[in-house]
Amino acid sequence: MSNQIIECVPNFSEGRDEAVIAAITQEIKNTPGVKLLNVDPGKATNRTVVTFAGAPTDVIEAAFKAIKKATELIDMSSHHGEHPRMGATDVCPLIPLANITMEETVEYAKKLAKRVAEELDVPTYLYEYAATNEERRNLSVIREGEYEGLQKKLADPNWKPDYGKAVFNPKSGATVIGARDFLIAYNVNLNSTSTRIANAIAFDIREKGREKRIGHPVIGEKVLNENGMPVWVPGTLKSVKAIGWYIEEYGVVQISINLTNINITPVHIAFDEVVKKAAERGVRVTGSEIVGMVPKSVLIDAGRYYLAKQKRSVGVPEEELIRIAILSLGLNDIGSFHPNERVIEYMLQEGKHNPLNTLTIREFANLTSSDSPAPGGGSISAYLGALGASLGAMVANLSAGKRGWEDKTEYFSEMADRAQILKEELLNLVDEDTAAFNTVMDAFALPKTTETETQIRKDAITKANIYATEVPLKVMQTAFKSFDIIKAMCTDGNPNSITDGGVGGLCARTAIEGAYFNILTNLGGIKDEATKTGFRQQAEAILADAMVKEAEIKELVLGRLK
Repeated sequence: MSNQIIECVPNFSEGRDEAVIAAITQEIKNTPGVKLLNVDPGKATNRTVVTFAGAPTDVIEAAFKAIKKATELIDMSSHHGEHPRMGATDVCPLIPLANITMEETVEYAKKLAKRVAEELDVPTYLYEYAATNEERRNLSVIREGEYEGLQKKLADPNWKPDYGKAVFNPKSGATVIGARDFLIAYNVNLNSTSTRIANAIAFDIREKGREKRIGHPVIGEKVLNENGMPVWVPGTLKSVKAIGWYIEEYGVVQISINLTNINITPVHIAFDEVVKKAAERGVRVTGSEIVGMVPKSVLIDAGRYYLAKQKRSVGVPEEELIRIAILSLGLNDIGSFHPNERVIEYMLQEGKHNPLNTLTIREFANLTSSDSPAPGGGSISAYLGALGASLGAMVANLSAGKRGWEDKTEYFSEMADRAQILKEELLNLVDEDTAAFNTVMDAFALPKTTETETQIRKDAITKANIYATEVPLKVMQTAFKSFDIIKAMCTDGNPNSITDGGVGGLCARTAIEGAYFNILTNLGGIKDEATKTGFRQQAEAILADAMVKEAEIKELVLGRLK
């Protein structure tokens, strides 16, 4: 239910033979649960960079199959190219994108590295966050000497692989696998054609900065340290590389930026810093462009940042946050930015069956009223919970924008944001409940002609019924969290919207009671009494508390109306 997503960017030592590249990437395409996002072959480098993403277990399965195919088709003993390399699969980083920590991603990198070494007999090193020691953190250090020096390196006990034998594999070389931060290539556009100004701004912001000079910053005498090396003055942004260049196609200069750790310097901070430094030099920023694809969080965070700067509520729908980000960053300045084509999570959804929560209200009602048993009461309960949270967010947002209440904007914004999170969780549970019902149906459809098949079917039914009980319990737990927000908005919020809050309370209670019905239904398919008792006790406790909460909200609303 957490929808964890990681990205994988393997670099294969083949950039000229289209058939080999196609065979490798086909392994990724054939793996369920992942989406191939980009294939970038280079003839001069004789190297292809592939990008794909999906659920972690699916991604490492696809990565292994692609690496395996590369060991079969690429012979490093005859490989030549401009780019440093040490193996058929030179490097394979995993990058956390959504709902997954770097620590978890490191564990997946280790699982992949271990499997590559053991099943393919390819010596494997770990790098970046997965590195076993600081010396091996940097990829260029591990790759030093390249393929031609690999046999000697493997003979050195200090360079024993993290996984696999320290034996030279002349055909496949060695592979480096790790976990790293997401890197964004980002360009900011100026209303100028001066590369001198663009470079000056780039030096102002980049972490490396510029060489320290006496007098003039460009032609002045360099300041040297005690070792005779130039002294550098750091720029204003960490984890940022930048340079200025002229783009003939657009007739303007850009600050070309690499954001190597968006947790330290996100896109919106880099953009605002360029705006500030450009203004100091008499030029203006007209917009920006993101090269390639980005995680959804990049735009969500930017939208929240700019709404907060405007002292407006950040508790608005995801779509509105992304629209604000595109407007604020000027992403349509020199080209069209379409989120469905540029946001990784949206790309992963492409081609999939549209979830119930994307249907119009008429389509949803029509589907519910058909002769199909799903969506049914469980999905409707989750949707009612989402509507209850939505009404809580609505009152909070109306209150945040009320004249004379400016000092309360932050409070109402926080409440709206909390309600939006609950709304999104409950909308996801609309589909989760239908998926749980289908899982039960699939289990009952399993064959039972033999004793073994009968046992497999029995176990699957039990497991499916537990899952089908967990989902409505999650609906109850999530909808219950909205009561405090709704009550606070009925108490402190815009008095003109108190009935909206009251209806929100009714929706939350109905969602909880409806989900409770589903739990009772599904308990019949669970044989273990302790498990059944545990579910029933949790559900009954939430239901009892929900009745009290709803009564408090109803009394509050009716009291104020009278």
